[in-house]
Amino acid sequence: MNRRKFIVSSSLVGLGGLIGAYPLFIERQLVHVKKYAITLRKLPKAFDGFTVVQLTDVHHGFLVSKSFVKRIIDRVKGIPRDMIVLTGDYVHEQHDNGEIDAVHPELGNLRAPYGVHAVLGNHDHWANRDKTIYWLERNRQSLRHQVKCIERGDAKLWLIGAGDLWEDHKELDEITGDIPMDQCKIVLAHNPDTADTFYENSIDLFLCGHTHGGQVKIPFLGAPILPVKNKAYSSGLCYAKNKTPVFISKGIGWAILPIRFNCYPEISVITLKSV
Repeated sequence: MNRRKFIVSSSLVGLGGLIGAYPLFIERQLVHVKKYAITLRKLPKAFDGFTVVQLTDVHHGFLVSKSFVKRIIDRVKGIPRDMIVLTGDYVHEQHDNGEIDAVHPELGNLRAPYGVHAVLGNHDHWANRDKTIYWLERNRQSLRHQVKCIERGDAKLWLIGAGDLWEDHKELDEITGDIPMDQCKIVLAHNPDTADTFYENSIDLFLCGHTHGGQVKIPFLGAPILPVKNKAYSSGLCYAKNKTPVFISKGIGWAILPIRFNCYPEISVITLKSV
């Protein structure tokens, strides 16, 4: 092989290595703060501009270190916010208390004027549901199977904590109870397929995670792998079969393979708008 061919071959090998390493070592670390505005027809005027920071699918564990999680939390602390919501999958491993005991004290450092509200994801059940609930309650964050009324003067906004669709789903009508139909209601649900379950009480918005945006998005084709029944649920603002808005954050961590391509991890900042 002459010198020119050697240089070309070496360059191609190096480029191939860089392309192969990018999804594993680079993009997965590039967490974006992504801003969204969502208009809700029944949102009271008093809540116009209300800002919700959503953190989801942290998946603390292999390749998502405690120091990495701390940096994420520090970034959240620097974002102007009214409320923080956590929509599940805080750890990665199954049947493991160590990751739970490591990540939740850090998540317990989050603060917001209208509170930090959390539900569980499937990985939290697979790791240890009771241990996770212990920490969420200790941190005063648990909204699982509960409702919370957020008030600004006489105006009300209702938060509803769904169970994980795969592990502890509970009918939304059972949770919403006597909340008036004409009042604005936001459901925290790990799995966006929850939005397609049966419920009669009106819901104005679902805030979800679980999909990671697919982790890999092929240009013009989208995400080839999504762990949901409704393949329209990838990321960003979608709509349920009954036309209810469903917002899906790409989240922080990974599952199946530790890669991201054209699908940056994100801290979602959602500004609610009234009509």
